[in-house]
Amino acid sequence: MPTVHRKSFGHAHGRTEVDLWTLESGTGVRAEILTYGGILHSLTVPDTAGTPGPVVRSLPALDDYTDKNPYFGAIVGRYANRIAHGRFTLDGTTHHIPANDRGHALHGGPDGFHTRIWQAEADRTDSAARLRLTLHSPDGDMGFPGALDVTATYTLDTAGTLALEYTAVTDRPTVVNLTHHAYLNLGADDILGHTLHLDADHYLPVDADSIPEGPPAPVTGTPFDLTDPQPLRDHLARPHPQLALAGGFDHCWVLRYADSATLRRAARLTAPGDRRTLELWTTEPGVQVYTANQLDGAFTDGTGRRHERHGSLCLETQHLPDSPNRPAYPSTVLRPGETLRSRTEWRFPHLDMERPRPAAP
Repeated sequence: MPTVHRKSFGHAHGRTEVDLWTLESGTGVRAEILTYGGILHSLTVPDTAGTPGPVVRSLPALDDYTDKNPYFGAIVGRYANRIAHGRFTLDGTTHHIPANDRGHALHGGPDGFHTRIWQAEADRTDSAARLRLTLHSPDGDMGFPGALDVTATYTLDTAGTLALEYTAVTDRPTVVNLTHHAYLNLGADDILGHTLHLDADHYLPVDADSIPEGPPAPVTGTPFDLTDPQPLRDHLARPHPQLALAGGFDHCWVLRYADSATLRRAARLTAPGDRRTLELWTTEPGVQVYTANQLDGAFTDGTGRRHERHGSLCLETQHLPDSPNRPAYPSTVLRPGETLRSRTEWRFPHLDMERPRPAAP
C-alpha cells in the first residue's frame, strides 16, 4: 500500500522550517519532495533486474538548494523559460520582470517560485500517495500582474507513475507558464549513451541569448530530429550552429498536437542497455530539452559525485518561451474566472506493472 512520511530538512536562510515528504508507491518507487521550491529531491526506480536506483540528480543539503543553483528539481514559475528583455505588454499595459539572464527574464526572475516555501498537505489511498503544495503569489510579484494562487500536486501510484498537476487562478489578467526542472539520469555516468525520442517535428531556433528567432523550424535533416532515437552523443556530435550556440541542446520542441490540452506522450528516454525507460506524458504544447551544458562540476550530490556537463538531462514540459511577446504562439494569458490546468507524468514502462494505459497518439 502507498505511504506518506514527513521529516524536517532544515531551515531556509536559518529561519523557516523546510520539510521533506516521502511518497512510497508500495511497489518499489519512492519520491522525496521538499517544501522549498517544490523540489523533487530524489526519485528512486527499480531497473529491469529489480535493483532500485536514482533517476534524478540532486543536491545534498538545504543550503545547497537555497544558494544560487541551476534549478535542481524545482517547480519553476511564474513564467518558465525566457521573456525577452524582461518585458511584455498585456491589455495595453507594459510589465517589467527583473532580468537575470543576459538582459532577459528567466524562470520568473531571480526570486521565482523555485525560491519559495510552499504549504503542504498529504493523503493516500489504496492506489496512490499524494502531496498537495500551495503557493500565493501577490499582485506585482517579480513584476507580474495579478495575485496568483497555485496548487502543485505530486501523485505517486502503485504502477510507479509520478504525476505533477498544476492549477492556478488569478484576480487580474496575467501570464503563467509553469514547469518542472528535474535533472534526469536513468543510471549511467552521463546522458550521452541515453536514447531520446520526442514526439515533435519542429523546434524553436534561438539567438545567442536563447531567445526564439521566429516560428518553429522543421527538425528534418538536423541534429534536432529526435523522431528516430539514436544515442544523444550522436546528435550532439553533429556540426550545427544552434548546437554551437548552446553547447548542446537548450531548445524548445513543439509537440505534435500542440493545440490539444489532452494528455499525450511527449518523450521517451532509455538508459544504456535498456535497463530503465522513462516516458514523459503531458498536456503542454512544448518541451524544453536541456543537456546540462553549463554544469561544470561545481555542484555535488550526497555521495560526492560531481554534476558535470552532459551528466544529466532536463525535459521541461511547458508553453513556448517568450509567448507573451509572440502572438503566433499558444497563449499563456490567464484571466479572472479561468483556471489554468496542466498535467505531466513520468512513467516507467519497464516496470511492467498492471494498469490501463492509453496508447500514444
